[in-house]
This record gives sequence, C-alpha cells and structure tokens, in this order.
Amino acid sequence: MAYARSDAMFRVTISGKFQAIDDAGRDAVRAAGGTAYTEAGTFTHDPSVSAFTFRCQVPAGPDDGEDEATLGAMAALEAYGQPYEVLRIGVTDMRDIKIRRR
Repeated sequence: MAYARSDAMFRVTISGKFQAIDDAGRDAVRAAGGTAYTEAGTFTHDPSVSAFTFRCQVPAGPDDGEDEATLGAMAALEAYGQPYEVLRIGVTDMRDIKIRRR
C-alpha cells in the first residue's frame, strides 16, 4: 500500500469498558499501557482495569476514510483478546491537520 504523505494516518481513540476481564487480561492491558498512539495501540484505564481508553494509529491509504480507520483500530483492540463494550469512538484524520510554520 502506497501512502501519499508520511503523515497519512488516522488516530483513533476508543473508550470502553471490559466485561469479565481476568487477572491475565488485566496484566496484558497494564503491559500495553501508555498515552502514545501506536499501531498496536495503548491503554489508559481506571485502577480496577474495568474502564479504558485505547489509542491506536492506523495508516491511511489514498481512499481510506473514518470507516476503514475504525475497522483497523477495532482489529488492533481485538488482538488483545479481552471482552469489551465500546462506549465511544473518535477518529482524527491526520491528513486534515494543518501545521502553521513560523
């Protein structure tokens, strides 16, 4: 897949809550903790690891939109193998971000 620009990506933020997460699942989520947007995704969570925010960076193809970005982020979240309920999804297309040069 060829990308038009190096910043051709989406940043997807998924807020949710885990359902019946076990100790091994809590450990896996804690190990993936952080606030950076990465392709594998990072978690911030409450102390009991029941509510979470998942941040994921998804490469954008020339014709990709929010739907493709959401599917990519959901696949990254699914890779952690923990049962969850999505409460909210936010998608930012980094191609639309304008940087003012001084």
